[in-house]
Amino acid sequence: AAPHRDPAARALRYLVRVPMLVWHLLVHLPLTLLLITPLTAAMRLGGDEGLDHRVIRAWSAGLMRVFGFRLRRVGTPLPGGVMFVANHVSWIDIEMLHSQRMMGFVAKREISQWPVVGWMASRAETIFHARGSTESLGGVLHEMLARLREGRAVGVFPEGGTRGGDEIGPFHARIFLAAVEAGVPVQPVALKYGDGGSAQSVVAFGPRENFVANFFRLLGEPARVAEVHFLQPILPGQAEGRRRIAELARQRIVEAMGMSPDAAAGD
Repeated sequence: AAPHRDPAARALRYLVRVPMLVWHLLVHLPLTLLLITPLTAAMRLGGDEGLDHRVIRAWSAGLMRVFGFRLRRVGTPLPGGVMFVANHVSWIDIEMLHSQRMMGFVAKREISQWPVVGWMASRAETIFHARGSTESLGGVLHEMLARLREGRAVGVFPEGGTRGGDEIGPFHARIFLAAVEAGVPVQPVALKYGDGGSAQSVVAFGPRENFVANFFRLLGEPARVAEVHFLQPILPGQAEGRRRIAELARQRIVEAMGMSPDAAAGD
């Protein structure tokens, strides 16, 4: 798939979606913030999930719809303390995962400065990391370990950054240390845009494209399916050591994406 370049069709989509986005930000966002305060966080509407987590999931799913993505889930996210690891395509990966299961993401610190998404990420328990800083990584691992031991979920993009959409880079093994020490499962997640992942490169950041440019370009793209595949988890004791867990998690995502192991980056 390639970016849709029909100016008339793109203008029509902006005409429809920009008001939807404004409504989502000016009406739904304040309502969301009112419902994720400490006073409402402990409320339950059936099941074990708190009201605050349900509201964040609903807001994220709504944002995906504004951008024309039709969500499709395959598999089931594990409950409780679990580390979710996924391939990383674009900023919208966070919204897609948050639409399915509340988790505190490990994300680069720059995201905290992004309009709307960065602010919402901060309110959604994101752990920000200064890339290249050993001290920052130590603090991130400590926070991840604490959350996992409390029975909370964390989400990680172990490639360390986004790519062009047509490859999956090597997974950094150190980030898996928190799951090993906490004794919790690691569940790989494959994120696919377009039928069979045909729009990965469209959704991904283009050369020299920043967040704002990618945000508004995607807002004008045709409607597409967005698939989130929750894959077979790696249970404690099933793989020895963080490096083997990283390799196995990546292998399962590569297979779910339909990529050849030899063609995937880093092999």
